[in-house]
Amino acid sequence: MSDAALAPADTRTVRLVYFAWVRERIGLPEETLAIPADLITVADLARWLKTRGEGYETAFADETVVRAALDRTHAKPGTPLGTATEIAFFPPMTGG
Repeated sequence: MSDAALAPADTRTVRLVYFAWVRERIGLPEETLAIPADLITVADLARWLKTRGEGYETAFADETVVRAALDRTHAKPGTPLGTATEIAFFPPMTGG
């Protein structure tokens, strides 16, 4: 039975992918989670993730720093999660 089959009706299952220091602080490269259905935006998800433990709290301490992509499309904190099935979090990109 998949995690999606076990998820309560008031949740939805998404794949979360973490890059660079976000991954290092959380301690996972990716995970599949049943997230509350009432999380509307990227910022809502980041705030919820902060409640999952010290690593998440550290990674998302400054919500203005971590960037996100919904189904591989860059998204701002206020962007609705919509029907995204993969949400990636990563630090700002630098370089040239």
